[in-house]
Formats: sequence, C-alpha cells, structure tokens
Amino acid sequence: MRELIARWWSEFTLQTRLMAAATLVVSLIMSGLTFWAVNTIQQDVRLNDTRFGRDLGLLLAANVAPLISEDNRTELARFSHSFYSSTSSIRYILYADEEGDIFLGIPFSESEVQNSLTIRRRMQLPDNFSEKSDVPMVRQHLAPDGEVTDVFVPINHDGKYLGVLAIGINPNATVVTSSHLTRDVTIAVFISIWAMVILGAVFNALMITKPIKELLVGVKNIAAGNFKQRIDLPLGGELGELILNFNEMAERLERYEEQNIEELTAEKAKLETLVATIADGAVLLDTSMRVILTNPTAEHIFGWDGKSVNGENVLYILPDAVKVELTRPLYQLVSGHPPEDIKDGAEFRITIPEPTSRTVRILLTTVLDQYRETVKGIAITVQDITREVELNEAKSQFISNVSHELRTPLFNIKSFIETLHEYGDSLSEPEKREFLETANRETDRLTRLVNDVLDLSRLESNKRYQFDAVDIIQPIEQTLRTHQLNAKDKGIELIQEIEPNLPPVRGNYDLLLQVFSNLVGNGLKFTPAGGKVAIRAYRLESSELLPSHVRIEVSDTGIGIDPEDQKAIFDRFFRVENRVHTLEGTGLGLSIVRNIIEKHQSQVHLVSEVGVGTTFWFDLSVIPESCPLIEAKTQEVGKL
Repeated sequence: MRELIARWWSEFTLQTRLMAAATLVVSLIMSGLTFWAVNTIQQDVRLNDTRFGRDLGLLLAANVAPLISEDNRTELARFSHSFYSSTSSIRYILYADEEGDIFLGIPFSESEVQNSLTIRRRMQLPDNFSEKSDVPMVRQHLAPDGEVTDVFVPINHDGKYLGVLAIGINPNATVVTSSHLTRDVTIAVFISIWAMVILGAVFNALMITKPIKELLVGVKNIAAGNFKQRIDLPLGGELGELILNFNEMAERLERYEEQNIEELTAEKAKLETLVATIADGAVLLDTSMRVILTNPTAEHIFGWDGKSVNGENVLYILPDAVKVELTRPLYQLVSGHPPEDIKDGAEFRITIPEPTSRTVRILLTTVLDQYRETVKGIAITVQDITREVELNEAKSQFISNVSHELRTPLFNIKSFIETLHEYGDSLSEPEKREFLETANRETDRLTRLVNDVLDLSRLESNKRYQFDAVDIIQPIEQTLRTHQLNAKDKGIELIQEIEPNLPPVRGNYDLLLQVFSNLVGNGLKFTPAGGKVAIRAYRLESSELLPSHVRIEVSDTGIGIDPEDQKAIFDRFFRVENRVHTLEGTGLGLSIVRNIIEKHQSQVHLVSEVGVGTTFWFDLSVIPESCPLIEAKTQEVGKL
C-alpha cells in the first residue's frame, strides 16, 4: 500500500505537489481555528448554563421547601407547574424523598392510584452528591438538541433533610444557534477552499498539465521514429502555438521519411544482397564482441546454419579451434591499443575439424569512426582455402613423385652410358648390347612417364574435347590388335565379348582408345601365363528415369587387388606392383582412366578378389537415333 501511494504521489508535478501542500496547511489552520472557536463558545455556554441552573435550582428549592415539609403536594405541584411554564429554559423538574423515590415530576408525575403493577421511579444520585451540602451539584449530559445541564439541590427545612430537587436546564438557543452558524460557516469555508483547489487542479490538468504531457508523449514518439504523431487539443495562446508548431514539425519529418524511406530501403537491400552473395564469409562485431551481421557463407563455415546468432557473444559460438586463436587478438583490437603487429589487421590460417574438416583464412579488421580514432567494431572475413591447401599439397606431392620417377630412369640411363663411355673397350659385345638395351628400356620408360604426365595434366586442365557418336567396337578391336603380340608372348588369351548391334555412344574416340589400352595393358601386366583378359560390351535396359547406356567391362584372371588398395588404386603414382614386386610402371594409368571417364560424365568402378582377378567397368550414354551426331556421322561414312 505504501509503495502504491508513493508511486501515485510521484506521478504529480512539483507545482501540483506544492499546491496540495499549501491547501493542506490552509485547511488545517482553518480547521484548527474553527475547532478553537466552537470549543470556546461551548465552554462559555456550558459555564453560563451551569451558573444559571445552580441559581435557578437554589431559588426553586427555597420556595418549595416549606410545602414539602408540610406535605402539601397539591400546592407543590401547582407552584412547580407555574414555575415550569414561566420559562422555556427548564427541561424538567423532579422531586425525590429522602430515600430517593421520585414523588413528583414535571412535565410528568407519578400515578394517583398505586397498584402492584406500578413501577416505582427512583433518582440515581451521583456518587459525589452530599445531602448536607448547601452547594448544588451540577452535571451535563448530551441530548439530541444540545447539552442539558442537570442540577441536584438538597431540600432542607429547619435543618431537616427532606429530599432532592433535580432540575434540567435547556441550552441557550441563541448561543447554540451562533455556535452552529460559526461551525457551518467554517465548514463552508473549508469546503470552498478545497473546491477551489480541486477546480484549480482540474483547470491546471486540462489547460497546462495535459498539453504538456501530450507534448512529452509526442516528443518521445518522434524520437522513437513515429512521425505520424499528432496532438489535437483546442488550445490558444502560447500552448496552442507550441502544439501547432509541433504538429508542423511532425508533418515535415513524416514527409521527409516518406521521401527517403524507399531509397534507404533500396540501399539496405543492396547492402544485404551484396553481403549475402560475397563468396567469403563476413561477420561484423560491436565493441562488446556481439554479432551484428553475418552472411550465409560464414554461417555455413562456422556451423551456424539455422541458428539465430545476432546479439550473441562471438566467443561463445565460434568453433573451439577458432576461439583459441582469436580470443586474444579480438580483445586487443577492441581495447583500442593493439600491438603493432595486428594494429592494421591480423591474418590467421586455422583448420576447423567440425562440422566439416576445412582450412580457413581469417582476417580481422577494426571498424573506426569517421575521425578514425575510436573503434566501433570488428570485421571478420573468412575465406575457405580448403581446396587451395589440397591443391598445393597435391601439387607438391605430384612434383615430388614426378621428380622421383624421373630420377630413377635418368640415373639408370646415365649409369649405363657412363659405363660404356669409360669401359667400352674392355666390354664384350654381348655386354655392350645388354647395356644399350637397358638404356633403351629406361628411355622408353622415361618417355611413357612424360607422356602420361602430359596426358594427365591435359585431362585435369579446362581443355574442351569434342564428343561424337562412337561405334564402341572400333576402339575395342584396335586395342586388342595392339596388344595381341604382347599377350601371345606372355601366353595370355585375349577375349572379345561384344553384344551385336550395339548403338553408337557419346564419346571421344582417342580418349576411349587410351582407356582401353591402359586397362588391357594393366590386365596383361598382372595376369600370369595361361590367364585370360576379356573386354565385354553390352546394352543396359533403359527406363523412364534412366536413359539407355552401354556397359563396358575389362576383366582379367590376374593376381587381384587387396581391399585396402582398392580405395587408392585410382590415385596418381599409386602402384600395386610396389607390393607384388613386378615390373614397375608410372602409376598414372588408372588416374588417367578415371579422368577420361569423368570427362564422359560417368564413373569407373572395379570388382577384385586376390588370386581370382579384377574387373573394371563403366557406362557410356547411348545417342538416340534421331541425334544430329549420328546423322552427320552416317553422311560422312556415305561420302567415303
């Protein structure tokens, strides 16, 4: 309750509080004066009534004492009634005997006939009443029309106590009327004061306080950006002019906002679109390191997809690996006094293991105010360099492998040529021929390696290849003819299983010929004597969802490939022969095959079992019969 009153009192203005305090003081003073005046009048009236009652009681007691001693009640009644009627100041007259029993009362009297049902009336005398005292006892009691003065007078005649006379004196009507008038006037003045104060407060609220409050609310709304705020109060004078000027100001601000809101919205949309489409991640922080702005790239890199991170402390939501690296630099940049090495920005390369393993480059840049003195925030730029790192590692590995592969044949060639050069005269013809044959084989090996490297480099570049309608039988037959002698020398059977009437496929003849040559060559290399190497081609059943394809399989009954090697078999410079200790190759053949098949929008697969054999297979798209490639090819064959 106390808090409610305190809150209610705090809502009043200082002027209203002072007015209420002044009114309270004036009303208290007037109330005090009224109380003092009425109390003084009542004291005077009480004193006068007491004196009048005492004197009147003594007078009446002196006149009725002989009649009571003579027991002349008839004369006593007549005299008392005459005395009662002669003045309006007497309220009642009562006579009681020595025992206190009332035997006569005016304006009432006891019954003339006494019976068993008659109630005897007794006078209850005050405790301090003395029968022997000659001084009447006076008291007052409150009646509906004012205080009545009760006077008790002992009746004595010739030294004998005869009873008690009780007489009631009415209040002085003139004095009572004057007291009432004074009280009523005072109350009227009190009420008038408060009525004037209330009217003044209402007038102040309507004419001054309310317009000021309306203006205060309006100014707050304008400050909050609500330019539609208007004040509609029918006031004149200075307040009216102030309200009019306020409305004009709000109207001008509204027009200005309407003129610029579309342009600002467009600029904001452009900025948001620009930030959202930046390939690099962007995060903007305030000086408390809370996130103000992010773009989808940064959210994806840091694993914030689907989360609302605006307003969050960036150190609570960054991946742990990033948090460890950036916590100290961020605090140093926010402090406004960073070390010289990061004063103009800092760059970090961090590997993030989760949610996806990637390597990022993070740039920290401070955002300064227009005077370039105070730090207003920090801009974090995030670049995903995972692909760049992988390419650099692959390039380094590639260069290392190529250098190693080139060095081996070059070293062998140089060694045998130096031997021939220095000791040629002392060598026999068979030894010289053997050295030359070895140098020739190493030269061929070096040539194959260089050619394979060039082929792989060309395939991995952005070079465009021409794809035509290819009759798949032709490159298969040419491949088998090329390797027929090699297979015969090793005692390996070459098998061709081609489904008749195969449709043309979309492909590049030379690239497909290289694929078949590499796969058949590998099959011959790792198949022992008496084994078989087969090329199969057949058409796959088509459906509404899958177009028609021709599947090509190259199978051998060779040594097979371990499951642990099958995942890396298509990597560059990976050689199974390192494990089986056979003739060395370049380790690029299957990598070239994979790249060529990917150029044909397909994938190469393998099925292998150690000691049983290996099958490589891939699918090529069939060209529809109405395809222009087939028509052009048919016309070209017709001309030939």
